[in-house]
Amino acid sequence: MANTTTKKILVINGHPDSLSYNEALAQSYIDALKDNDSIEIKYLALHSLDFNPNLEYGYRKRTELEPDLLKALEYINWSDHTVWIHPLWWLGLPAIMKGFFDRAFLPGIAFTHNPDGETVGLFKGKTARIITTGGDLDINIYTDIYKSSGLIQLRDGILAYCGIQTIDTTFIGPMNNLTYEDRAFWLKEVDNYAYQDSLL
Repeated sequence: MANTTTKKILVINGHPDSLSYNEALAQSYIDALKDNDSIEIKYLALHSLDFNPNLEYGYRKRTELEPDLLKALEYINWSDHTVWIHPLWWLGLPAIMKGFFDRAFLPGIAFTHNPDGETVGLFKGKTARIITTGGDLDINIYTDIYKSSGLIQLRDGILAYCGIQTIDTTFIGPMNNLTYEDRAFWLKEVDNYAYQDSLL
């Protein structure tokens, strides 16, 4: 008989490079939970998906979703909790990640509108954690000067809009200044985040 208390976690890596530090962060999170029998975990690396990131007709005409996007949506619908790991480029998401949202998070799939115009997120009840890396950006500059613009885009403009509640966010940077020891520290921190999420 299946364990009805099993928590389902999906880790999403938005970095286009399979050899990036974001990949290491994702694997550290997954490895921390691999022996936890109360957790089912899946991994979605956007760099491995085959899809056109360009919503070429906007919302005027629907473009058929590629098999990899259908599989990704299946994973998201399956999950209770999502972990979004991505670099911050030009104060926003990498093109592949923005394209993923443009193509997959569509009306009728990720959100809908009531007759009175109210938006309803169709992923309601799911939670998320966001882990962001910044190359040459200091956290104080990011928050004070740029007002955490990339975080607001993902947390509020996308996830919350689609009904997903973000429980915690982490900014790691400037990556350009991190030593080997610093990077090892953050990998261990991600292990701790995984343990915290397993208790949700």
